[in-house]
Amino acid sequence: MSDKYIPLTKKQIEQLENQNCQCGDWQDVLVTPDFKPETVRNTTFSGKIKLGRFDKMVSFYGGVIKPAGIYNAFLHNCTVGNNVYISNVTNHIANYVIEDDCIIDHIDLLAVEGRTKFGNGTKAVVINEGGGREVIFFDNLSAQIAYILALHRHRTIVREKIEKLIAQYAESVKSDIGIVGKGAHLSNCGTIKNVKIGAAAIIGNVKRLENGTIKSCPQDPTEVGASVVAKDFIIAEGVKISEGSIISDCFLGQATKMTKQFSAENSVCFANCGFHHGEICSIFAGPYTVSHHKSTLLIAGLFSFFNAGSGTNESNHMYKVGSVHQGIFERGTKMTSDGYVMYPVWIGAFSVVLGRHYAHPQTADMPFSYLFEENDKTFIVPGINLRTVGTVRDGEKWPKRDERKAPDKTDLIIFDVLSPYTVQKIIKGLDTLLNLKPAQTHTSNLVVCNNLHFKASALHKGIEYYTLAINKFLGDCLIEKIRSSSPKSAADLVKLLDATDTGGTGKWLDLAGLLTPEKHINSLLDDIETGKAGTLESITNRLKHLYDNYGEYKWSWAAEKIRNIMKNQQQTLSPAEKVIKIIGDWEKACEKLIILIIDDASKEFGDEPRLSYGIDGDEEVRDADFDAVRGTFEGNSFVRQLKGQIETIKKTAEEMVKKIKAIQ
Repeated sequence: MSDKYIPLTKKQIEQLENQNCQCGDWQDVLVTPDFKPETVRNTTFSGKIKLGRFDKMVSFYGGVIKPAGIYNAFLHNCTVGNNVYISNVTNHIANYVIEDDCIIDHIDLLAVEGRTKFGNGTKAVVINEGGGREVIFFDNLSAQIAYILALHRHRTIVREKIEKLIAQYAESVKSDIGIVGKGAHLSNCGTIKNVKIGAAAIIGNVKRLENGTIKSCPQDPTEVGASVVAKDFIIAEGVKISEGSIISDCFLGQATKMTKQFSAENSVCFANCGFHHGEICSIFAGPYTVSHHKSTLLIAGLFSFFNAGSGTNESNHMYKVGSVHQGIFERGTKMTSDGYVMYPVWIGAFSVVLGRHYAHPQTADMPFSYLFEENDKTFIVPGINLRTVGTVRDGEKWPKRDERKAPDKTDLIIFDVLSPYTVQKIIKGLDTLLNLKPAQTHTSNLVVCNNLHFKASALHKGIEYYTLAINKFLGDCLIEKIRSSSPKSAADLVKLLDATDTGGTGKWLDLAGLLTPEKHINSLLDDIETGKAGTLESITNRLKHLYDNYGEYKWSWAAEKIRNIMKNQQQTLSPAEKVIKIIGDWEKACEKLIILIIDDASKEFGDEPRLSYGIDGDEEVRDADFDAVRGTFEGNSFVRQLKGQIETIKKTAEEMVKKIKAIQ
């Protein structure tokens, strides 16, 4: 954009009028010194106008090149930057700054009327349809700040202060002038009212956009496409929304995708969510919440790293005084096709829900479980998801599928499957199973606890799986610490294990992707109350500090558990011998889990998956067809990777034991 503007010359005015341009008062039109009037034709100006220079050719789809300029348009109170292309505006463009290199081609209306906040300060009624968990969103909202607003309502002063800060921010961006950011491309659009559009955004074939902000940047352009209708919204960088999707009162976080007639209302959705065909209403969609099916409804719940099968549905039909019930689906939860739960429910992390459940299952402390339904009863198989291929692949795919390219990644995401957060729940689950086992399993094949039904065999397996997971996680942490610290003596090893840092001890929380100790969140909330953390920036920086220190906190939590294990080991053993025993347990646990996962993978290559292969042949043709399409079990890259990990684990264990023995 130019800093210097001058009035049009008489000659320039005459040329513009000869090119069918009109203005009530040409004195209200200012231009850059190098403005070329031949690049503006069939255009009407009103209000205050500033025009840049138009001296470049602009490229369009299909290799078409057109000269920059303004053609067949009506502009009111607009500043137009350098080398902008505006053409075929059906109604008008009013009260906008259009920055350099923008394209606005075939558009009905682009206007700001009155002073607007561009969607900032909009309230989304999330998690509970009856209200009480509203998130007031703004264009820099993170999943973590939204989580505090929605889930820590008991900290009334905290909520009020954050909401006040958001309201102040919304007032600060309030304006009667909109912006179309540098390099943005708007084509074949309907009505766009009171919308701020970021740099390099691609807006094409939209039906109606009203009262919102579309953030975008050259590194991660946002795309809003065919037949989209959006009202009262914030859309972050890298979002792709198109194909008739409809949103109202929604925040869409970075790299979210929403297509194929999806409907979203009163919801906040954060990084890398994927929504197609179905609908959401009043949900808090943490990172990687995914719904791909036309018959799927997500409603009134908290989700993250969630996958909804076709026909997934939750109902809020238990109410007597309103739709006030809600669901919590902790990270990594999946619902299979036709999965259903009646609220209220609380499903533990990395669990799979099969069938239809009416008994309001609460499995927060039974992570990695399967829930299935028999005769309207909810049965649980605790820990079984620790041994499945799907869980391993999920843990690997999420970091690889982080499509955020904006310089500042707003949401703070820890991807670890096993972490202090999930392992603390595993420990609680293990205690529950151990307490159930001696009391009931000797006399019955079925155990009932908190309306959950356990088959005795599943209970015994759950104890095994949870024990393996604990040994694996603590061993992982110990080996990582020894490698990074390189103790040179037995005293160094003791000092390492007796670390006085307690930063990570105690209960852990999952704030929509950020795993961190509860005490640090409570400290932050205390500081918000007192005003010590008195700005949105300071709150964000504190949360980033917790994210940056995850590794240290994780070790602090694990070290305490390791010390407790060592206290219960044979007292005649030296600290080094105790550490060697923990590494031995780690090696056995890792190998056992990998063997179980490989066995789970082998089921994908058995006889049943071969059904429908070899349509025109016998069994030999069937197998050949299957191998041609799916490959062989032995040749599968994932299986080979798992088998390779067994050798790596053995070598690592040998390396650690050798290292520790050398410093005894």
